[in-house]
Amino acid sequence: MTVTQLRHLAGHLLTPLLMCLGMALAYLGAFHQPTPNHLALAVVGDSPQAMVLAQTMQNRGGSGVDVITVPTREAAADLLHERDLVGAYVPDAARPELLVATAGSDTSAMAAEVAFRSVADHQGVPLVVTDVTSKAEGDPTGQGLFFLLVALSVGSYGSVAVIGAAGAMLRMRVRAAIGVLTALVVSLIGVVVAGPVFGVIDSDFASVFGIAWLYSAGIILIGIGLHTFLKRWTTLALITLFVMLNFTTSGGVYRPELQNGFFGAPHSFWNGADFVEGLRSLLYFDGGAGFSARLGGLFVWLAVGVLLVAVAGKYEARHAPAPVSERAIEEEIGESAAV
Repeated sequence: MTVTQLRHLAGHLLTPLLMCLGMALAYLGAFHQPTPNHLALAVVGDSPQAMVLAQTMQNRGGSGVDVITVPTREAAADLLHERDLVGAYVPDAARPELLVATAGSDTSAMAAEVAFRSVADHQGVPLVVTDVTSKAEGDPTGQGLFFLLVALSVGSYGSVAVIGAAGAMLRMRVRAAIGVLTALVVSLIGVVVAGPVFGVIDSDFASVFGIAWLYSAGIILIGIGLHTFLKRWTTLALITLFVMLNFTTSGGVYRPELQNGFFGAPHSFWNGADFVEGLRSLLYFDGGAGFSARLGGLFVWLAVGVLLVAVAGKYEARHAPAPVSERAIEEEIGESAAV
């Protein structure tokens, strides 16, 4: 094996090694130590005792919690349905209750339970935990939507590699059309497996399919556009955008209230978070709780993909090799034969 061959091999090995480093930094950085970060909690009641309890919890938790008081149990339930709260504690000498919305995030609800269980334990009474939401029978933890996100993401960025390699000679608009159709197939596979096969989704199938298509088409069009400029580095770029930064900020495992600021901040606009939180709001919170904003976010990502495809198409048209006439081809063949 020559030095040139070794250098060529090392250059190609750089991509998986960078992927390994990036995945380790992203996943361990986002998930290795979940810690409360402005966890939104409430104490129900307007009595002096309720206010003292809320202030005591705030003092103990510091920046890890944001504790308020709400006047009634009904008001607390409304805030949970709007996803403005993670947990609400209803004080009672004999039967204290914690209201949570596990459909918003099971792990965040568990963190709220940990925070208030010590209060009930101090009273020497059991804490009653009430979930104000209900999930699909096939998704008791509420994390099935995250795994649907994983499937759609892999199918989408994997399709980009195939379209970029096998369709390299096709015009940009043809590749883009193929990408849009591929997104429909990827979305159909994901929704069928998540819905009828495993029961993770049990309603609003048409809406879920449309949202899945928006998500998948955005990734595929962005990938097709980037491939023109990045070539063999496209896969690394897509995995960085739609795996490393995407899965870790989607809220599928831990929402921002259990993450540091680096991974929590992109949750407000990244496409994976738009997909997961949008579906949660649609399926479990009656289409409220920020659903419209999340849907709008997915349209923005799709628009970015369309823009990238348009720019890449113009770039390819400008830099395309000049067409060769049939006469020139015949002359070249003749010269080769003479040699």
